[in-house]
Amino acid sequence: MGARSRRKGQAGERELAAVLTGLGFDAHRTGQTAGWREPDVCTALAGVHIECKRTERLNLREAMGQACRDADTGAVPVVCHRSNRTPWLCTVLLSDLPRLSDAVIAVLNPNAKDTEQ
Repeated sequence: MGARSRRKGQAGERELAAVLTGLGFDAHRTGQTAGWREPDVCTALAGVHIECKRTERLNLREAMGQACRDADTGAVPVVCHRSNRTPWLCTVLLSDLPRLSDAVIAVLNPNAKDTEQ
């Protein structure tokens, strides 16, 4: 990976962290180095591993494979991605959607569990 691609990836991670923070998820770029299995962006979403891809040509299956490999056991792998002049997209395995939804609700509405009967 060239220096330009690396800078674009880092800028994408910072941008994604800002977008997620704006949505209420208190996110920051991890600044990991090659070989680490840390998510690209850490959030308050417990049990969610976020892989950030800021590229014009994304191999989504490959990106999701990386997120699945790098996610801790039991964590929900998520790929957040966008190309130039397009909004951010979020890809998750359909089978993980309920767990992702639970993590989102826990952050955005922490009293939701208390009100369930």
